[in-house]
Formats: sequence, C-alpha cells, structure tokens
Amino acid sequence: MPLYEYYCEENEKTIEVRHGMSETVDTWKKLCDLASMELGETPGEAVVKRVISGGMSLPRRKVGEAKAPAVSGGHTGGCSCC
Repeated sequence: MPLYEYYCEENEKTIEVRHGMSETVDTWKKLCDLASMELGETPGEAVVKRVISGGMSLPRRKVGEAKAPAVSGGHTGGCSCC
C-alpha cells in the first residue's frame, strides 16, 4: 500500500499513513483511525489535506555510468512530466 502524508491546518500536524489508492482521507478522525492514534484536542471533523511529497526516487547510477539520454525539452526522463 502507498504511503501518504496529510496535513491538518487546525493543529498544524503532518501525519504519514498507508492506505489503498481508492481510499479517501479528508478528516482528522479518519486520519487518526488509520494512524492508530488518539484525536487529542483536535475535533474529528477538522479537515486534512494530502501533502504532495517527493516520494519517488530516481535510480542511482554507478560511477562512470553514462547519464540517460535527454528527451524532448531537455529532460532526462526522471521527472513526472515525461
């Protein structure tokens, strides 16, 4: 299952949880349930938003190995736009 980060503006906390891609997490209560943690003083209906994180890593090259050939726009193909 993918790992996601969610931010709650109400308490300024960011929490990481794993869940299926089709599952929606939009409240502090749902996030706390997935993370197996207590609500604390934050209301369960407080809105949480998924944080875009740099979870994708590029493969490492060996010393002396050539760089990947550039594709259109000068990109090397390692970014999400290619």
